Amino acid sequence: MAMIRNKSRHRLVAISLILPFVAIFALVFAYPVVEVVRMSFTDAPLIGDGDWVGLANYRRLLTDSLFYTSLVNNGYFVLLTVIPTTIIALMIALAVSRMSGRMQALALVLFFTPYVLPVSVVTQIWSWMLDFQFGVLQPVIEFFTGKPVPVFKNPFWVMPTVAVVTIWWTNGFNVLLFLAGLRNISEELYEAARLDGATRRQLFFQVTWPLLWPVTALVLTLQLILQLKIFDQIYLLSEGGPFNSSYVLLLMVYREAFQLNNGGYAAAISLVLFLLIVVISVLQFQILRIGGKNK
Repeated sequence: MAMIRNKSRHRLVAISLILPFVAIFALVFAYPVVEVVRMSFTDAPLIGDGDWVGLANYRRLLTDSLFYTSLVNNGYFVLLTVIPTTIIALMIALAVSRMSGRMQALALVLFFTPYVLPVSVVTQIWSWMLDFQFGVLQPVIEFFTGKPVPVFKNPFWVMPTVAVVTIWWTNGFNVLLFLAGLRNISEELYEAARLDGATRRQLFFQVTWPLLWPVTALVLTLQLILQLKIFDQIYLLSEGGPFNSSYVLLLMVYREAFQLNNGGYAAAISLVLFLLIVVISVLQFQILRIGGKNK
């Protein structure tokens, strides 16, 4: 009897610990997701009910040229950021790991400080530095191009420039992840490899890189998810222009929902983006996992 009471008490304690999380999860995530799915099949405005239209929003999406433009721009931005930011973060982490004491602490502060800044501050800093008339970086651009360039009003320059801003802003977190991975590699492995005559290049490709692969896969997956959701920098720096050359899917959601009051259509776009992120990130993670097993 005492054993039954103890089991009941343990079950009640477990339920009481789990219940707050389940309630918050249902309120903050599950309910909004269900509501977005429901709204995507209606012609509802942003606030209020609408009529059931079935797949009409999705059929409209398939014939919307702006949707395909936004999709291409999202893919282009992913190419500009995901792999480059991973490589840069790895190189910085390798350099910082060779430092010690105050020099290492100073380097970590310098590289991580941008990450704690709000996006509005980051975009303001870069807007000032790249200003067409007074930007401190315009002489550098002029050195390579022969003339100043309004980078956020030029279709060729706008997405690469936003990618540079994004890498500068977010790379500090990736550096910390790589440093954590590097510190988990035993020094004894390096000593054994050196005794066998391994060069620095061989140490990296035969010891560091294989053991760091799980962290690399994590960074690549996180970056893919984050960059597919790009919105803030684009909205604040270029507003999707010029000529829709930096228009992305979340900017399209914002326009349809908050400017045109097409809540149902915006819900359909956001649901497509959500499914796209889930499918691509799962596929990438599985490919990286298989690649890690072959190392």
